Amino acid sequence: MATFAYRAVSASGSATSGEIEAGSRAQAVTAVRRLGLSPLDLTEVTAPKNVKHARANNKTRAAVTKTISELSVLLSAGLQLDRALALAIENIEIPLVRGEFYEILSSVKEGMPLSRAMAVNPALFSPMAVAMTEAGEADGNLGGALGRSAEALSQADDLRSLITTSLIYPVILLVIAVAVILLMLLFVVPQFESLFAGAEDKLPAASRFVMGASQTLRENGWVMLGGALLIFFGLRQWIRRPSMKLTVDRIILRTPQLGMLVRYIDTARFSRTLSVLVTGGVPLPVALAMAQRAIGNREIGDAVAKVASGVKEGEGLTAPLAAANVLPKLALGFLRTGEETSQLGPMLGRLADVLDRDVKIRLQRLIGLLTPAITVILGVTVAAIIASIMTAILGFNDLAVAS
Repeated sequence: MATFAYRAVSASGSATSGEIEAGSRAQAVTAVRRLGLSPLDLTEVTAPKNVKHARANNKTRAAVTKTISELSVLLSAGLQLDRALALAIENIEIPLVRGEFYEILSSVKEGMPLSRAMAVNPALFSPMAVAMTEAGEADGNLGGALGRSAEALSQADDLRSLITTSLIYPVILLVIAVAVILLMLLFVVPQFESLFAGAEDKLPAASRFVMGASQTLRENGWVMLGGALLIFFGLRQWIRRPSMKLTVDRIILRTPQLGMLVRYIDTARFSRTLSVLVTGGVPLPVALAMAQRAIGNREIGDAVAKVASGVKEGEGLTAPLAAANVLPKLALGFLRTGEETSQLGPMLGRLADVLDRDVKIRLQRLIGLLTPAITVILGVTVAAIIASIMTAILGFNDLAVAS
């Protein structure tokens, strides 16, 4: 698959541009026409050779968002694009990100549009950011478009950081729980094996089980670890298959608590991206196709993609999404109001704000369930190990007294 940058005219006569993935140039032209656009120019986007691109992580994303925000301010102040880029680059502290923007500056000086130069590294510049830049270039308000893009990227980064931060404590607690159990089986239980040597058949069933688990873990621990790693990576590759990913995503959506949390997170991302694109003047069918890429869950993404195909053929937005039954009812109410009042962009922005607040509440509830659950499981497991050993010791004492 290759990436093609296109410039086209919509049915209303407005100019638009974007990127699309296709197997060939002919397929790309067909795909653009399916969006309800008449292609004017189509160019394959190729990454520069021997360029080490910056990887997408929290630090690089934050640096990109900050730079786009500064670029917006400089352009709104009346500076030329190349001069604004040069000034913004001076404030970038991460070398790889600075190099990325130097490549963009070089491409811009050679006559390439900023949006196309950004699209070379999709890991750092999301489809929403590229689309907003294209819209700003088309209507002559690049500074305003970059400002809206930076705001949306900042809010998306905040949501991502919230999710990551919220999961740190349960993950640490889970690691500690596993470490304590392994410590008991590898170092504590073996201290009592010599005491019960030759009398294993007289031990209670629970004690024999704990002793056997300890011995198996010590003798075959590395083999078990290797097998677990093979199973983990095998399952990961298996789940990455499109058909299996769809199945897993469906299961996730139907899981209590987790399913609704994922539904709200993806709907918030989709709503905010679509809001920024529609407000920036991107045609709704094109905006829907681009905003759909922000959705992580395959089932929700496929449903939105089908709706996008219907919208370009003249169908509505809210009714097909309601029929798909993948978005929260709250979202459908906002979308219906936005369509009826012709204020879809602002209503989508408000919806994203409401969903972000709801995600925080649901995360707190989920963590409130996970933390005590892990604690209880750890306590019960350690208590069971200790109880099995103490039961065996007391049993031997009773035998000694009786004899």
